[in-house]
Amino acid sequence: MSDINMFIVIVYCNKLFSELAPACHQKFKSSLKKKFHRINERIPYHGGSTLLNEIYTELYITEGGSGEVNIEHEVRQIETASRRPATQERPIKCNDLFKDTAVRTVLTNGVAGIGKTVSVQKFILDWAEGKANQDILFIFPLPFRELNSVKSRKLSLVDLLRLFFTDIKQLKPADYYQYKVLFIFDGLDESRLPLDFQNNESLSDVTQSASVDVLLTNLIKGNLLPSALLWITSRPAACGQIHPECVDQVTEVRGFSDPQKEEYFRKRISDQSVANRVITHIKTSRSLYIMCHIPAFCWIAATVLERMLGEAESGEIPKTLTQMFTQFLIFQIKHKDQKYHGKCDTDPRQTREMILALGKLAFQQLEKGNLIFYEEDLRECGIHVREVSVYSGVCTQIFREELGLRLGKVFSFVHLSVQEFLATLFVFFSFISQNRNVLEHQTHSKSTVTDFLKSAVDRALQSENGHLDLFLRFLLGLSLESNQTLLRGLLTQTGSPSNCREETVEYIKEKLRENLSPEKYINLFHCLNELNDHSLVQEVQTYLNRGNYHRLDEVPLSPAHWSALVFVLLTSEEELDVFDLRKYAPSEECFLRLLPVVTASRKAVLSQCRLSERSCAALASVLSSNFSSLKELNLSGNNLCDSGVTLLSAGLEDQHCKLETLRLRHCSITEKGCKALVKTLKLNPSHLRKLELDFNEPGESGVKMLSALLEDPHYKLEKLDI
Repeated sequence: MSDINMFIVIVYCNKLFSELAPACHQKFKSSLKKKFHRINERIPYHGGSTLLNEIYTELYITEGGSGEVNIEHEVRQIETASRRPATQERPIKCNDLFKDTAVRTVLTNGVAGIGKTVSVQKFILDWAEGKANQDILFIFPLPFRELNSVKSRKLSLVDLLRLFFTDIKQLKPADYYQYKVLFIFDGLDESRLPLDFQNNESLSDVTQSASVDVLLTNLIKGNLLPSALLWITSRPAACGQIHPECVDQVTEVRGFSDPQKEEYFRKRISDQSVANRVITHIKTSRSLYIMCHIPAFCWIAATVLERMLGEAESGEIPKTLTQMFTQFLIFQIKHKDQKYHGKCDTDPRQTREMILALGKLAFQQLEKGNLIFYEEDLRECGIHVREVSVYSGVCTQIFREELGLRLGKVFSFVHLSVQEFLATLFVFFSFISQNRNVLEHQTHSKSTVTDFLKSAVDRALQSENGHLDLFLRFLLGLSLESNQTLLRGLLTQTGSPSNCREETVEYIKEKLRENLSPEKYINLFHCLNELNDHSLVQEVQTYLNRGNYHRLDEVPLSPAHWSALVFVLLTSEEELDVFDLRKYAPSEECFLRLLPVVTASRKAVLSQCRLSERSCAALASVLSSNFSSLKELNLSGNNLCDSGVTLLSAGLEDQHCKLETLRLRHCSITEKGCKALVKTLKLNPSHLRKLELDFNEPGESGVKMLSALLEDPHYKLEKLDI
C-alpha cells in the first residue's frame, strides 16, 4: 500500500472513530491524562512529582519470553540478565505491544522496580495525548492492588468499570462490544485474588454480577468480552498464575541498558557536571553498576550521589550496596527533620523507634512475601493506622501510602531492596541489642556476632532460589564498624569484635572451596565486597594481567581462586560474546571449573581441549538451562565418541536449548551417534541451523538420515557438513 493510500485509510479510520466515540470519550481521555501526566518520584525537594514526559527514559523491553515462573531472588535475576548478550534479544517498544492484530493478551514480566508500572503509565499517557494506539477507544487501567479492595464484592463488569471510572457511566453494555477497548491489569504479583481458572463459573454477559475473581478469569480466558485487549504485568515469580494458553505474547522489561542508565542520570540531575561525576563513580563499582539496570535503584543512587558528589554533604562516597542504602536512610532522616522541624536530629529516640518499627514491618512482610500492605497488615504488625502519617513523615521517600480510588489506603516501601535493607537493619539491631536471632526465632542461647554472621551465611547458602542473597550482603555490610558509625543515631549499641570481620571473611573463603552453584559463588564474592575484602579477586586479576592465563593448567589454583576467576569473568565490563577455552587451559578440569562462563557466553570454542563424555554431560545441563545464552558450540577435535554425543543430545532436545550451530568434526562419531542426533532434532526441530560432522564415520545410513532432515522444511537445519 502506498503512503498516500495509507494516509487516506488513517484519516478515514480516525473520522470513523470520532463518529463512533461517545460524548464521554474525550472527557475520559482528559481524566487519564490528568492522572498519569506526572510521575511520583517521591522527591519532596523537587516538588513531589515530575512531568512524566520530561523525566521518562525509554526502557529496554524484549519479546518472546517464556512467561515461566522464576522464583529466584530478583537481584540474582538482574545479575544473570546483565550477562546476557544483547544480540540475542528482540527489543520491542511499549507502544507497539498491540500492533500485531493477532495479539489479544500480553503478559509483561520484570523484577520489582524495573519499570513495569511506569511503562504502563507512559503507554496510557501517550494514548490520552493522541500520540499512539488511537485505534483503541478506551483504556481501563485496573491495578491489582486496587482490585484487592473490592475482592469480596459481587459486581458485573459494567458495574466494576463504573466504580473505578465515573466518566463512563453513560456507556451502554452494548458499547463494550462495539468499541475496541484495552484492560490493563498491573501488578499480578500484588494480587490477593485466587484467580481460580479451573473452578470459577463461566461468564459471558457484561451485565451479570459475579465475584471480581470470576470477572477476571473469564476476561483472561476470553469468555467475557473476547474482543477486548488485555495487558497483564507481573514480577516473574507470579507469572504462573496465568495459564500459557491464555497469553498470546510474553515480554520482559529488562530495565535500563547501559546507555539508558547514563541518559537517566543526565535527565534526573540538572547539574551536568555532577551527573558526569555520578556516572563515573557508579562505573567504578560493578555491583552498583549492575543494580542500575533497575530504575528504582538509579533513583536511590541519584538521591544519594547528587548530594554527596555535589558537595552538599561530606563523607565517604558509597561503593557498596550497604553504604548506598545506609546513606539513603540517613539522608531521608535528615530531610525529614529539616522539612518538619527546620533542624536536624530533633528526637533521636523517636526516630530510632519509628525506623525500627518500619524495619519490623519490613521483616514480617518479607517473611510473608508481601510488598504491599493494607490497613489490616499494619494492625497485625502492631502499628496503629492513625499513626501511619507519622511514619510517612519520618521517611517520606522510604514508606509511602496511596489512596486508591476511595477504596482504602495501600502502603508500600519504594522498592523491594529498601524493604530488605530495613528488614536487615531490624534483624541486626535485634541481635546487637538483645542477642536475639529473629531468623532462628530463638532468644535463649548466647552467641557471638561472628557466630550470628556465620549462621546467616549458612542459611543463605541453603536457599535454592537465593531469596536471602541481598539480605546477607546487607547484614555483612552492617557488621562493619564504619557503617555502624554512620548509623550511631539508630543503633544504641554498636561494635563488632576486632576479629569478627577477619573470621567472617575466612569462613566465606572456606565456603568458596565447596561445590556450590555459580550464583552462590557470585553472591559470596559480593559479600566479600561488602566486607571490603578483595584479596582473592585481586590475586586472580594480577595473574590475568600478566598475560599468563593461557597456562592455567600449570598453576595449582585453589577452588576459591577458580571461583574468583569465574566471578572476574562474569562481572567483567566486557560482554561475554565468545568464550575460548584454549585461552585459559585446553583441559577438562579448566572447562568444568569455568562452566558458568560457558553458560553466559553466546559462542563457546572448545575444540581440541581433550574433552570427554564427562564434559558432554555438563554441556547438556548448560544447553537445557533457561539461563543459557549459548547459540554456537565448537567441540571439534575431542574424542567424544557416540556415548558423548548421546549425552549431549539430552541437552539439545530440551525446549530451553537455543543452539543454532554445532561443530563436531573429528569426534569419533559413528552411525549410532548420528541416530542420537536425528532423534534429538526430531524432538526439537526449531533451533539448530548448522551441523558440522566432517571427518567422522557416520556410515551410509547416518548420512541418509541426516540429509533427510536437511531437505524437510519442518526442520530449521540449513547446512549439513558430513
